[in-house]
Amino acid sequence: MREYSVPAMVDVPRNSNITDLVVKQAGKASNPALFSRKDASGTWQDIRATEFLADVVLLAKGMTASGIAPGDRVGIMARTRYEWSLVDFAIWFAGCVSVPIYETSSPSQVAWILGDSGAVGAFVESAAHENVVRQAVSNESLEAVKHVWQLDGTGLDALRAAGADLEDSVIEERRGLAGLDDLATIIYTSGTTGRPKGCELTHGNFVELSASGAAALPAVAHEGARTIMFLPLAHVFARFISVLCVTCGATVAHTPDVKNLLPDLQSYRPTFILAVPRVFEKVYNSSMLKAEDGGKGRIFHAAADTAIAWSKAEQAGKVPLLLNLKHKLFDKLVFHKIREAMGGRVEYAVSGGGPLGERLGHFFHGIGLLVLEGYGLTETTAPISVNTPSLVKIGTVGAPLPGNAVKIADDGEILTKGICVMRGYFNRPDLTEETFVDGWLRTGDIGELDDDGFLKITGRKKEIIVTAGGKNVIPVLLEDQIRADALVSQCVVVGDQRPFIAALITLDEEALPGWLERHGLPAGTTVAEAAEHEKVQAEIQSLIDQANQSVSQAEAIKAFRVVPTDFTEASGHLTPSMKIKRAQVMQDYAPIVEEIYAPAGSRR
Repeated sequence: MREYSVPAMVDVPRNSNITDLVVKQAGKASNPALFSRKDASGTWQDIRATEFLADVVLLAKGMTASGIAPGDRVGIMARTRYEWSLVDFAIWFAGCVSVPIYETSSPSQVAWILGDSGAVGAFVESAAHENVVRQAVSNESLEAVKHVWQLDGTGLDALRAAGADLEDSVIEERRGLAGLDDLATIIYTSGTTGRPKGCELTHGNFVELSASGAAALPAVAHEGARTIMFLPLAHVFARFISVLCVTCGATVAHTPDVKNLLPDLQSYRPTFILAVPRVFEKVYNSSMLKAEDGGKGRIFHAAADTAIAWSKAEQAGKVPLLLNLKHKLFDKLVFHKIREAMGGRVEYAVSGGGPLGERLGHFFHGIGLLVLEGYGLTETTAPISVNTPSLVKIGTVGAPLPGNAVKIADDGEILTKGICVMRGYFNRPDLTEETFVDGWLRTGDIGELDDDGFLKITGRKKEIIVTAGGKNVIPVLLEDQIRADALVSQCVVVGDQRPFIAALITLDEEALPGWLERHGLPAGTTVAEAAEHEKVQAEIQSLIDQANQSVSQAEAIKAFRVVPTDFTEASGHLTPSMKIKRAQVMQDYAPIVEEIYAPAGSRR
């Protein structure tokens, strides 16, 4: 199939906007809890729709009294926390446009986003973030930025006080200025290549797509459902889910520090979670390593094989009796422990930001957690397509959401159009024109549609490697398999215009000590020492041999190097959404790549 579209299921009035979602929930007799946050004693306290609405209006009044005008852009630079969403909605209630900034951004990155968007103010989490913003403003003479408000301390209280005398009618008028076609936010792409581009997402993108998401996922997102947000709210995926939850009346909690994720999952007990594939890999690998360290590795691997086999059989329509009995046994021995670690109530997980892989998808489904893999970009307000509990094919990213369409171009590129698609790049009509073809957005990804309209992602167009022999290689097909092993943190396949394919591998520092102990190596062995050790090299070679079985001889990895330092966001090699910055890796590790392709003497 080359093209598949799904008609919209919900008709939204053109004069409505995101603020109406909060007002609607506050008007319900049930007054649902939209958010939950920890009090001083560490107990989760629900924040009802009426309470949230009242505080949002107070902050919008404060912004108005401070001189922020309708249509002004206002930045948000903070970790994922309740106040992030609070000020996001306050910006919309003031008739303004929010501009997210990753809290890890450097002064130069902050300066670019504030300057390019023409922001007049910014909300920041802490004094440290305020220093970064003020440094950016000073360095680039960003005279338009008049206000910086801190979420910590008394910053928000001062803003509430500033607008205390303003009539409610002022905010009611301002929040009604925007319609579905008007700008809601400018989200800057995290920039795996070049300067970040500002994606113009409208109120309609969020409102109509949330309505479609609610209609397509009623079992997941509904009043009474609970989720805990730990992905960056500056990223479109978490941001969309946050708006979706307000649409449905579901409750959102936040974990600013992933180190607290497990205890927060266990105390909050969400019914669904959202994560990127790397999180699911970590959950699987940590469960496996814990079992192996406790001498129960064989039981875990048998349980994992059973979960995968059960899921495949269940998806095919019939689970054999013996397999069903084994599945029930392992549920008592293994599976329920993994579910309990996630709070014990999680039934669904929404995965995006990259391919999950069939094996992990079947594993989690087999242990009682259905991972609904979806696909989208910043340019598409997150989901173009998603699997749903009633329509799921593990290994695909689902069919288009209602109101969206997908088309496969002649060269395999995925094109899309519909309610999810941005109106363009801010101040870049040239890029906008380049990105759209006959009304379709070019995603830059390559994939295929099956006969039922389910989409499968096979790679990224710009990342296709063409060897010196002219062979096209899709790196992700190899990288995902190798990175799935607990010992490996990152894998980057190289070989563009080279005689053969090779790979750069980094080790997982958390998994390494246990691996060393199980293989009779000193626990104090450093990552750099382990990278050179013959047992580690042999293990990596084994993983590569296994991955090579899935590709042709010309696409197979012929050489590798284990590099002594990991690719991280802090090192500049990962985006905040955990995507590899290939150009940066190739630049920083050019000597190692050159050494791989040096004359035969130095090759593995």
